[in-house]
Amino acid sequence: MVYLLSVIAGTSCPETESEDPMTKYKVTLEQGERTLLEEITQKGKHRSQKVLNGLVLLNCDQGPCQDRPTRNEDVAAVLKISMRKIDRVKKRFVEEGLEIALNGRKGERLYKKKADGDFEAHLVALSCSKPPEGFSRWSLRMLADRVVELEYIDNVSYETVRRVLKKTKSNRGKSKGGSFHPRRTAIS
Repeated sequence: MVYLLSVIAGTSCPETESEDPMTKYKVTLEQGERTLLEEITQKGKHRSQKVLNGLVLLNCDQGPCQDRPTRNEDVAAVLKISMRKIDRVKKRFVEEGLEIALNGRKGERLYKKKADGDFEAHLVALSCSKPPEGFSRWSLRMLADRVVELEYIDNVSYETVRRVLKKTKSNRGKSKGGSFHPRRTAIS
């Protein structure tokens, strides 16, 4: 099967043209890597970004297995991607290997959980208590302000309060007490 860019291969600049000054990373694929990339781009079900990254690597290959190297501009025009994406894929391939270049990196950021079990228990107890005077039920913002006033936590958003209460299936001051009410089902 012919590659996606073989249509424009004949329109590329002459071989005597100097390399693009922006070309910093040189992609050289071994035969096994080329075979794997060809399978990814031609067969099976794969994520669209993985297929695009595979096409970028196949067409930017400057190794001995490549018949005609294609310019980055031509690859970007045919695949309708930016030159920056091509540079990022090439950089990941050269610095981190084929697997990372195809699939990207896993997120490395760790989030500290603000709402621990103790805070959740206090919040659920507060939400099940009687609402302030003049209100028929607790609002999320009132609950967030109240837990900060009571110094259960230094600061909290109403969205965090919503998530905690949703997780515990808590109500905010209905006529019945308690934090969990199973649905009643009709018995036939």
